[in-house]
Amino acid sequence: MHIAEGFLPPAHAVAWGVASAPFVVHGVRSLTREVREHPESTLLIGASGAFTFVLSALKLPSVTGSCSHPTGTGLGAILFRPPVMAVLGTITLLFQALLLAHGGLTTLGANVFSMAIAGPWAGYAVYRLLRRFDVPLMVAVFCAAFVADLSTYCVTSVQLALAFPDPSSGFLGALGKFGSIFAVTQIPLAVSEGLLTVLVMRLLVQSSKGELTRLGVFLTGRRSGGGKSGAAEIGGTTDTGDPTDADDTTDTTGTVRTTDTTGTVTR
Repeated sequence: MHIAEGFLPPAHAVAWGVASAPFVVHGVRSLTREVREHPESTLLIGASGAFTFVLSALKLPSVTGSCSHPTGTGLGAILFRPPVMAVLGTITLLFQALLLAHGGLTTLGANVFSMAIAGPWAGYAVYRLLRRFDVPLMVAVFCAAFVADLSTYCVTSVQLALAFPDPSSGFLGALGKFGSIFAVTQIPLAVSEGLLTVLVMRLLVQSSKGELTRLGVFLTGRRSGGGKSGAAEIGGTTDTGDPTDADDTTDTTGTVRTTDTTGTVTR
């Protein structure tokens, strides 16, 4: 996906940089606010950035002037929302351009737009949609990572097609060619990334459940975007989050225990 240094025409490189800038600026504000208000989340933010850096550095040859690899942006988008992921992705791409000759400075804006902006937003939109309809957490995580990966390459195909339209069939012909070449390697990579992201999320659920709860990862239901009004799926049980509601849980024997607002437990 990383478009190589100097591969895009100057006008295209500048245009993609201008398009990416507002998202990155907004992301810096979101990241600063998150770290200031919740300094305990710094470690998880760093882990999300490292996950993206490692996966996106595993490049395979693909389209001339670009390559195929996992992106790793779906996890960070789920945990901290796409604006934060725009900053983490930009830092990742900058370090890879400087230290690994992976991508480039002149194409940084285009690479940021595809991997750090379009991919996270697409993956997060799918995640929120699935969770809104109570799809299990790990299924939603897999789909988010899968879509974030593939949408990145769809945007990269558009960028290359705009820069190098086919002489006979124009933009659409070039888009079909770039997209079909990417698909050979990228679809299996997207599936693999989805499975790996599910594995990492399972580990986080076991080790950082409190932090994930604060971040709203477990929220489900049609009002999940509203925070407290959504239901939360934690450890296989569902909590509505409303202290005025009765708390119904089912234990391992199948007995339903109901706790009313007075604290009386009935079976």
